[in-house]
Parts: sequence; C-alpha cells; structure tokens
Amino acid sequence: MSVPYETAAYEPAESPESPEEHLARLLGRALNSFELPDETIRRLDRALAHDSSLHSAHHSAGLHRETYRHTWLLADGSALTLWELVHNTAPSRETQHEVYEDEEELRTATGRLPLPADAPDFELPVLVRVSHVPEPLHAYVPDDSADHGRRLLRRAENSDRPGEDMADLLRMAFAHQITQAFGRPCRAGERGMCFSLYEHAFLLHDGRELSLWEVEHTATPDGRHMCEVYPSEEDARSAMERRASGG
Repeated sequence: MSVPYETAAYEPAESPESPEEHLARLLGRALNSFELPDETIRRLDRALAHDSSLHSAHHSAGLHRETYRHTWLLADGSALTLWELVHNTAPSRETQHEVYEDEEELRTATGRLPLPADAPDFELPVLVRVSHVPEPLHAYVPDDSADHGRRLLRRAENSDRPGEDMADLLRMAFAHQITQAFGRPCRAGERGMCFSLYEHAFLLHDGRELSLWEVEHTATPDGRHMCEVYPSEEDARSAMERRASGG
C-alpha cells in the first residue's frame, strides 16, 4: 500500500499508526483472533514496521469478500504475514473479519463462504486491460527533479549507494514521484528502531524511467536517523533486514 511522501523529514500531518496499534486493531476486529498461536503474537510484539495491501476481492449480488495481506518487519530481520478475510455473507449481512496465519487456511475459509460461483474474483496484481495503450507506472510531477535526485544521493550514508553514473542520469530528470512502500515515517525522539522505505521514481528527458529506493531508519548505535539509498527494491529490503538484525 503506497501512501504519499510528505516532507524531507517524512513527518506527515497525521502520523500513521504504529505496528503495535495496527496489530491491535486487526486482532480487535477479527472474530477468530484467539486462534492465532501465542508465539505469533509474541513475535509481532517486536515488530519494527508494517505494510498492508488488498490481495483479492469478490463482489456479487450485494455480497462481498476481500482478502488483505498484512506484513510486519521483525526485530530479527525476518518478516511475518497475517491474512485478513472480510465479508458480509452471514445472514445478518454485517461485515465480519477473520484473520489467518497460513494462506492455505485462508483459502479454506474463503471456500466456505456462500458466494455465487458465476462471478469470478479479481486477483491482484493481475490487471485487466481494455486497450493496448500501456498505463504509466507513476504519476510524475515536474518539480526541480534533477535537484531532488542530487539531494537524495547527497544525504545517503551507505557506502554502496549509487555512484556518479546514476548522478549523471539524474541530471536529465524533469519530473518525479515519491511514494512510501513500507513502514511508517520515523519521528524524532521515537523509542526503539523505526524503518520506512520510499520509492523515488524519475522521468528523464529522453523518456526513460528509473527508480531509487530510500531506506530511512533509526537502527544506529545512538538511535539517530540514517538515510540509505539503493538502486533496487530488493537491495533496499535486504538492507532493512540486515539493519533490523544488527548487521
């Protein structure tokens, strides 16, 4: 789930909920949360960041069913996912929530719902296109983008950050978009480690697109904020896992 990038300090007008608050809301509304193993709850108590996204949905004849993927980054660098099933198929037609740790259990629970068989699901990220015109991946905004790229590389503290070749490419940028891809903004004075991941997408004058991935975290000896920049999402997420596990 992407959310808008706010300011250079990543401080939104209303800070999003913490991993603990998100977990509490999820468990509070799920009818079967008591079925989750105690060990799973204990592991989630040490979560550093979280992300949620719609996985699939089914709407037909006034009935609906959606499934959501909730993922937490844990202090040991691993990730844990819970699956949420939301539906209104009970006789009262009230919306109900269920939560599962195993995706196979989610499928079994979904299969029990009395939904018509003639209305197929849409599964994300599969997209149905009605024309051959490709959709743009980003909504770019022209806003001194070359300077934004220069400042992004300048504040990166990791030794394996993109080098001069990338800096040369960014001088051709004339529009960009920034989205938060994981976690929540790190706030000054926050206790414990905090992680957030941002995609900085650039549109160049020759029509090419490129993205840099920024990790902001407080996994430093003195708890200060640190910015790292990587050329791919895979590299950035690997760095988050290393920092979370003390590497």
